[in-house]
Amino acid sequence: MSAGNSTNVGFNVVGRRAELKELDPVWFRIREEAEGQVQAEPLLASLIHATVLSHGSLESALSYTLAHKLANEDMRSMALRAVFDEAFGDDPRIAHAVRADVVAVFDRDPACAAYLDPILYFKGFQALQSYRAAHWLWKRGRRALARYLQSRISETFGVDIHPAARIGRGIMIDHATGVVIGETAVVGDDCSLLHGVTLGGTGKEAGDRHPKIERGVLIGAGASVLGNIRVGHCSRVASGSVVLADVPPNSTVAGVPARVVGRSGCAEPARAMDQSIPVDEPDYSI
Repeated sequence: MSAGNSTNVGFNVVGRRAELKELDPVWFRIREEAEGQVQAEPLLASLIHATVLSHGSLESALSYTLAHKLANEDMRSMALRAVFDEAFGDDPRIAHAVRADVVAVFDRDPACAAYLDPILYFKGFQALQSYRAAHWLWKRGRRALARYLQSRISETFGVDIHPAARIGRGIMIDHATGVVIGETAVVGDDCSLLHGVTLGGTGKEAGDRHPKIERGVLIGAGASVLGNIRVGHCSRVASGSVVLADVPPNSTVAGVPARVVGRSGCAEPARAMDQSIPVDEPDYSI
């Protein structure tokens, strides 16, 4: 999934398909799927050409798509696209994260039929990649513009991620409506969050006040994880739960307030997306 030198590889140059497939297999597959969809549904041809097939890299295609979705009268798409292009071009970690996120959505969401789908249609994916540009701005001291972008992401996608939050790669935010991630929150690699998830604080305290979600955690719809607490790696938070204390690794928690109700049920719950609650193990308070 390495980005390689994908920005400089033109897909339509004769003899370069094999090279692109080796250097950037995710982008190669997206382009092949886009060509297939143009043939299958001519009414989408204009959209797909504008968003995918006219671009030489995944970064360029994503920059175009996000800028057009987030633009308004105050900030035109060309200005926003320049911001995305600068962020994606400056930090190669974003390119790797984008590709890992595409694969994560395809692997974990049964409603995702193609790598192309998150790019064009999935607002959780689009909000997350927009956040990545806002985070890049925040780290470089351009905080006013980062906050503006956060506001537009929230208005457009219904997802509110503070640009200072730290989010890893291989992330799926499914459906995404109502997701809130606070300023000092940390989300590790390979996590899955469903709609209505809140990673928030418990009051007006300042400083480090938001949850730390370790690698491979699955958080169900409508769950709230509040305060400067830690959810251990490869754990599960059941839908509708309110988590107010640390969660041990490889555990399942459920309830209000949440309690440990069993083990996580598998080695990588965020990948398996199994949200069933064990019924044959005793409860443990946390």
